[in-house]
Amino acid sequence: MIRVLVVSQQSLLRYGIEHSLGSTEGMEVIGSVELNDSALIGIETSPPDVAVVDVDGYNGYGLSLARRLRQRSPSIGVVLLTSTPNDDQLFQALKVQAAACLDKESSTEDLIAAVERTARGEHPINESLAVRPRVAEKVLSQFQKLAWQKDAEDIMSPLTPREIEILNYIAKGYLNKQIAMELGISEQTIKNHVTSILRKLNANARTEAVVLAIKQGVISIN
Repeated sequence: MIRVLVVSQQSLLRYGIEHSLGSTEGMEVIGSVELNDSALIGIETSPPDVAVVDVDGYNGYGLSLARRLRQRSPSIGVVLLTSTPNDDQLFQALKVQAAACLDKESSTEDLIAAVERTARGEHPINESLAVRPRVAEKVLSQFQKLAWQKDAEDIMSPLTPREIEILNYIAKGYLNKQIAMELGISEQTIKNHVTSILRKLNANARTEAVVLAIKQGVISIN
């Protein structure tokens, strides 16, 4: 069963998506909320598999919310909905690590397919780069800047406060189960955070992540 969270400021759109996905076999809409911080409530203890986020309006708040959803729980796949599916919007979607970005005019079948693929760990958004050469060029340019300029705009998000907190526990020798008990969240959520930490620090093991974090001044051992 694919657990889906729907986030939109437009109530009619929200209800329509909730009805379409909720009546699809193998899917369950576990929440349908407005575009505000209420979408973050309960994410760590009971994360959805996929969040469908409407990014229109509120000066980019939808994109910011999508980024924070991923930071809170890296296992969540994000599908963005926009009424302006242009190159800039696609680039912004890539920056917040969305798995898919759909035009609001897309069919229900396209949305269902995007949610299903995202839940399987696929990234349909990458296919857009083949037909959007300017976006692909811009993404490549950003990664080149990251390689040469330490203070360049970060596409790969820095460690979140929660990840730093977990990394400090790892440095003290805590196991995932012990960290979960200390923080009052599930062991699977801890595992998701550890996976994100390793990816962001380009580390292959927990010990290596701790050493790299100490060298970079992210954490300290007293």
